[in-house]
Amino acid sequence: MFIDEVKIYVKAGDGGDGVVRFRREKYVPRGGPDGGDGGHGGDVVLLASTEVSTLLDLRYQQHYIVKPGGPGAGSRSFGHRSPDWVIPVPVGTVVRVWETGEMIGDLAAVGQRLIVAKGGSGGRGNHHFKSPTRQAPRIAEPGMPGEARWLRLELKLLADVGLVGLPNAGKSTLISTLSAARPKVADYPFTTLVPHLGVVAWSGRYGSHFTVADLPGLIDGAHKGRGLGIRFLKHLERCALLLHMVDVASDDDPVQAFETIRRELAAYAGALADKPFLVAATKVDAAGAGLPRLKRYCRRKNIPFHAISSAAGTGIQPLVNELGRRVIDSCAPVVSGPSTPRITCH
Repeated sequence: MFIDEVKIYVKAGDGGDGVVRFRREKYVPRGGPDGGDGGHGGDVVLLASTEVSTLLDLRYQQHYIVKPGGPGAGSRSFGHRSPDWVIPVPVGTVVRVWETGEMIGDLAAVGQRLIVAKGGSGGRGNHHFKSPTRQAPRIAEPGMPGEARWLRLELKLLADVGLVGLPNAGKSTLISTLSAARPKVADYPFTTLVPHLGVVAWSGRYGSHFTVADLPGLIDGAHKGRGLGIRFLKHLERCALLLHMVDVASDDDPVQAFETIRRELAAYAGALADKPFLVAATKVDAAGAGLPRLKRYCRRKNIPFHAISSAAGTGIQPLVNELGRRVIDSCAPVVSGPSTPRITCH
């Protein structure tokens, strides 16, 4: 099950109380105060990990409450610090305060850690309060409470290229052709209900590979909740490039289909509509009169255009080459191994 948004409650550990103690040993008269400090409370920490791919586990465990620190003891002994609670989350998780929507962190790199609730500090024991005029203080501090808050976690997939289009535009077929991803493919609308990621090998300038995200299809009025709505469009926000896929084998007007998707992207967020993009006319092996019309439209608008057929393999390699070049141009190549550089935009 693909879960990309959850609400959780985090409560860091309270600090332990300081104590009132006095030194009581034979041959040590008037030993004085020696009450120790309380231990600090543990933090709640989110850790970006490749071991999880969705927020499913957090959906079923909503509360994360850390144990308090231990109280101090005699001989100025500190109470024990309670351990941190480290919660693994997928890479690409955005953390917001539930009530206000304020973003407090973006876990976009493997191993990145974010303290979302700080543990309370331990209280001071009575030995801190002695003075020449108060040699036997009977006061100590209580521990400070740990932070507590409700959070909203949103997963935004890390992909270089995002596939967008109407239902049945051929997005799932293309990603299954280019990569090892195997989304559901069928001849009816909305076969893709959740996003899918695929890794495309490309023997380009750096011998690199790039990632592609297949999103559920949009329809006219998606920003108003029609169809599957626009809830998955947030996964395009990290993409360096969009690929508009338009079915030219159907009876629908391909230009109108393309403009519908552009309107929905603009209605969701202007930044998405401003991203660089290409147009791919799909199913050209069964194309009708819509193919030349879409091609003329893209030429007039100066939009990069490709005609492909995933089933027949037509135009696939030139499309992959251009996607790879454009990803390289917009992103920094980062070496991830001795012979397999990885393109990253994030």
